[in-house]
Amino acid sequence: MKIIIVNGPNLNLLGKREPEVYGKTTFEEYFANLQFKFKDVQLEYYQSNVEGEIINKLHDCGFEGYDGIILNAGAYTHTSIGIGDAIKGITAPVVEVHISNTFGREEFRHTSYISPVAKGVILGFGLKSYDLAIQSFLNKD
Repeated sequence: MKIIIVNGPNLNLLGKREPEVYGKTTFEEYFANLQFKFKDVQLEYYQSNVEGEIINKLHDCGFEGYDGIILNAGAYTHTSIGIGDAIKGITAPVVEVHISNTFGREEFRHTSYISPVAKGVILGFGLKSYDLAIQSFLNKD
């Protein structure tokens, strides 16, 4: 099983930015835990603050033997028709992930251009949302 986690803008600031919302753990620290926990899964990680680079990564991974893509597009979730269209255009299934419960936050965060084209959506479980997304690919039931 080969899965890539693609994180969008400002997720490189995990552990520093708004720790009351996002926690104090960096994504690199958490990713090491994921790799240890899911030893039988080939996990990769990519982060960009640039919308076009995220779209390019989805294109690169969407046809090349990935069993799944876990996407936390950050604020682009609520603004990027281009990322939604990229997901529509690829064959690899995408699970949309958010650390916070976006429906418990500002109104503009209630809209997602990713949800309608994603295999599923996991939000509000902190970094554990990524665990749940990986498990969603492992449990084919």
